[in-house]
Amino acid sequence: MKKLISILLFLSNFCFAQPALQNSGNIQIHQDGEIGFHIDLVNNGTFNQNLGTAGFYNSTNSLSISGTQVPRFFDMEVDVVNHLFLTINTEVINSVAYSTGDVITPRSNPSISLDYLNNSFYILETDVTNTNGYASFNGNTEFSFPIGDDDKLRPLITTNSTPNSIIKAAYFNEDPNFPSVFTTNFDTNSIESIVNQVSIIEFWDFDGPNNSFVTLTWDSESGIDILVPDLLSLRVVGWHITDQEWKDLGNSNVTGTFTEGTINSFVFNPLDYEILTFGALVTEDELEIFNLFSPNDDGTNDTFVIRGIESFENNLKIYNRWGNIVFEVNNYQNDWNGTSNAGRIIRRNQKLPAGTYFYTLELKESGRASTGWLYINY
Repeated sequence: MKKLISILLFLSNFCFAQPALQNSGNIQIHQDGEIGFHIDLVNNGTFNQNLGTAGFYNSTNSLSISGTQVPRFFDMEVDVVNHLFLTINTEVINSVAYSTGDVITPRSNPSISLDYLNNSFYILETDVTNTNGYASFNGNTEFSFPIGDDDKLRPLITTNSTPNSIIKAAYFNEDPNFPSVFTTNFDTNSIESIVNQVSIIEFWDFDGPNNSFVTLTWDSESGIDILVPDLLSLRVVGWHITDQEWKDLGNSNVTGTFTEGTINSFVFNPLDYEILTFGALVTEDELEIFNLFSPNDDGTNDTFVIRGIESFENNLKIYNRWGNIVFEVNNYQNDWNGTSNAGRIIRRNQKLPAGTYFYTLELKESGRASTGWLYINY
């Protein structure tokens, strides 16, 4: 027979503060035991040698877990209509049941989270029953973070690539240009040349070891159809901390429709990126050619730029006014500084003189070709 301990405190109408169980000693739940909290838990003692179930129950008020010592539960059940607030890390080594309500962690302090240890798992997650804030995972299996915001469950899925390390994530139903708790604004107009557009609807914060990859999820409110004409054009993008711009993190696989689906990133180092979201690459029709450049090595406008060209197999040829080829390259990468690599031997590997030149650009996948002019000005 299971042992059941239910902690209840009834106060008179003259009390002005919600009661709490304050542990300054040593509490232990034995195997098959159960303890039910209908009041707050303030843990200043030892409460980490547990094998039974700790349940948090309240159909009227919110509850909280606080204190100076981290509690560790074997099984945890959350049945709190008006939120269970964590102001201290809370660890679970087997399972969490999100029966009613959500678990809220302080988004302004990512170090506080609901921590899934030893490949622990969860059940009953929904749009209104999840971790609203940060959750972490310590294990070596694939893990789908049960994270959400504004009554929206939006998992981030990954596999921990480094044993005995901790990965952490939170979902923000916010425009990255105006984040609520970050000190940086993630300007969606600051993008690398191959990225055309970045979502302004939502983003994730993800921390993990090098060589990580993630799967992001979307629903009908994510506006994927606004970002891209087809799912193959969708990308995971991340805000690069050093370069202060959004960078492409790939699309190794995509599933679903515009209203529901998943996308996998390439392998990347999360330490280089502040947040992640959805983006789109420049399409052939959106290539932007900057006709004027000044290759005088002053660090400004030193190369001939075709914004987005890095995404396409291509052939670029540059001609002088007499129709002679002075530069040719396959798969141009926006790095030509006006130095000739073709034509008369006297001009090879030398900077071309100032003046007007002409280009032909062929995109190999579609076979499309375009021509135009450019001007070198020192």
